[in-house]
Amino acid sequence: MLEQFQSFIAPILETFGDSHMMQAAMVIMISFVIASIFKYIVVAGLKRLMSRTPINQLNGLLDLLHTPIYFTFLLIGLSSALLILDPEPLVLFIGTSILISIGMLFWTLFLLKGNRVLLNSLVLHPDRFKSINHKTLPLFQNIINIIIVVLAVYWIFSIWDVDMTAWLASAGIVGIAVGFAAKDTLANLFSGVFIMADAPYKVGDYVVLDSTERGEITHIGIRSTRMLTRDDVEITIPNSVMGNTKIINESGGPHEKSRCRIPVGVSYDSDIDLVRSVLMEIAQNEESICTDPEPRVRFRRFSGSALDIELLVWIDKPALKGRIIDILNCKILKQFRANQIEIPYSKHDLYIKESPNQK
Repeated sequence: MLEQFQSFIAPILETFGDSHMMQAAMVIMISFVIASIFKYIVVAGLKRLMSRTPINQLNGLLDLLHTPIYFTFLLIGLSSALLILDPEPLVLFIGTSILISIGMLFWTLFLLKGNRVLLNSLVLHPDRFKSINHKTLPLFQNIINIIIVVLAVYWIFSIWDVDMTAWLASAGIVGIAVGFAAKDTLANLFSGVFIMADAPYKVGDYVVLDSTERGEITHIGIRSTRMLTRDDVEITIPNSVMGNTKIINESGGPHEKSRCRIPVGVSYDSDIDLVRSVLMEIAQNEESICTDPEPRVRFRRFSGSALDIELLVWIDKPALKGRIIDILNCKILKQFRANQIEIPYSKHDLYIKESPNQK
């Protein structure tokens, strides 16, 4: 860009003869005019154009773009003026390096602020960018900011002809040492990011773990997940464990409704149609049970001493499962007794082959 700028102003500078001071002053003046044109005309025009389109989030980036563009053209003009004055090589190197470093600083600040604006705009569209939400936003911001700062520092050192090989080697050794020392923490951190991005469960869901714990997810953090069990005991589980275990999400699927199974056995002498009608009447008269999907009765198998019947009902929330099962079991027992439907149970007959001799 510096060479293009110099070729652009070369014909203008020829009109000032051999006066380096006048040429340098004119270069600075031209760079100021070009910077003002871009700042107040070009960028402002783009902003008005973007305001008429649905891409409104770019307006924030255009607002931030004023300063780096303005000062970039000014710094290019100052660098060109410095080359025209043709000072000592050391002075020229130091002056040029300072100007380029200042330009790098402005663009680094723009990238840091632009990163925040862009990610905040992506959070507003969770259907398109599922991995970026309010919980993962700080993590993505910090990671991108670190990358921007590291690259800016590397380029600034390169501008000043500082060899970064030794620094990079030292940073690699330190990174390996930190990685081994904090491998569990890093495992939890990355697992937390993947959990938030993949969203196998969310706050408020009822889940069942491989270890048979069942409860409501109350918090999903970067390091751990907290779950409140049915005994009102809060369990904190590292995300590395949650990421490598089988999780049954009872609140997942197309809706939050959950199915309850009520198994019951009746004797072989029972009227199977009467059993079906009694169970359906119980389910249809219970207000806590969903009507869509409707309750069902299934004859499962012929067991050793009973006919195994199962009542299937749907409830609005998995948290209601224990209470609904209790209500249905009580009503089934009462209605079976009222309709003389026998529920067989284990019986043992004792036969005395002969009575002992009495003394």
